[in-house]
Amino acid sequence: MEDFTLNEMLDMQRALQEKYKDRWEPITPETGKHKLLWMIGEIGEVIDIIKKNGDQAAVSNPELRNDLVEEMADVLMYFGDVMLCYGITPDELKAVHTRKFKKNMTRW
Repeated sequence: MEDFTLNEMLDMQRALQEKYKDRWEPITPETGKHKLLWMIGEIGEVIDIIKKNGDQAAVSNPELRNDLVEEMADVLMYFGDVMLCYGITPDELKAVHTRKFKKNMTRW
């Protein structure tokens, strides 16, 4: 199975945004903060699965694991929307992530 790339994720988000452009908020910087709040809500749903069922059950129980992965996908969808709202490209994110990684590798 091939890796899932940021470019693929953003293409999917663009397609969703185009399909629902008459129903959803536009992808603009002003909308970014709303998307961040929705993403935080989805992160809360991920945490709830683990908190209510325990770490091991969330990993080993097929139904719970599916719920966990589905909520993680929701988080990524909003993350993609935030990237689109603020015009953050995969290349830009990779460069900054790499820079932070290198900094953290020498931190302690």
